[in-house]
Amino acid sequence: MKFFIDTANLKDIEEAKELGILDGVTTNPSLMAKEGVTGQSNIERHYRIIAEMVEGDISAEVIATDYHGIVEEGKHLAGLAPNIVVKVPMIKEGVKAISHLTQIGIKTNCTLIFSAGQAILAAKAGATYLSPFIGRIDDINWEGMDLIAQIAAIYNTQGYETEILAASIRSSKQIVDAALAGANVVTCPLKAIYGLLKHPLTDIGLANFLADHRKAAEVANG
Repeated sequence: MKFFIDTANLKDIEEAKELGILDGVTTNPSLMAKEGVTGQSNIERHYRIIAEMVEGDISAEVIATDYHGIVEEGKHLAGLAPNIVVKVPMIKEGVKAISHLTQIGIKTNCTLIFSAGQAILAAKAGATYLSPFIGRIDDINWEGMDLIAQIAAIYNTQGYETEILAASIRSSKQIVDAALAGANVVTCPLKAIYGLLKHPLTDIGLANFLADHRKAAEVANG
């Protein structure tokens, strides 16, 4: 399973990259605004910086909601860097735009997915990635991981090549659950990835190992 980081924070991206597990980035103007990056030219410059930092795919979100607007904006975003993937919403005009962008060789990420039916449409249109929003589904007392498993089963049965990108991931447990359910990719904050490192038995084992090492050193030194 691939690990994407969901942020516009360059420090977090660099940390994830140094960890050696970073496969890509998902970001958008809202995340950029949290980092103080506003205005179209600054946002585009930030996309370029991120794309230079990371070899993997970088999802950049369109603002337009009409077919021609999505297509033109998608072409422009894809032209910023060779690893830019155009993030398109799951709406009628978005599906049409995904189909066209796919035909001309531009990668897409179909976002705001909340049902298996939507996932089928996105795959039929040729989306490179599909982004079910797990956390938001859980917020309304449905099971987000059940949706991931359902989509994975459908894609495996039908032979669809669209990759399932589990989004709105909020915890390290959800990362593990998404992997078990069949997600190809997870995108999440850096803190959720760091959460995977933690286990009390690891801490205890390390403390015991270091204590034994100190004792052995004391004996050796008389």
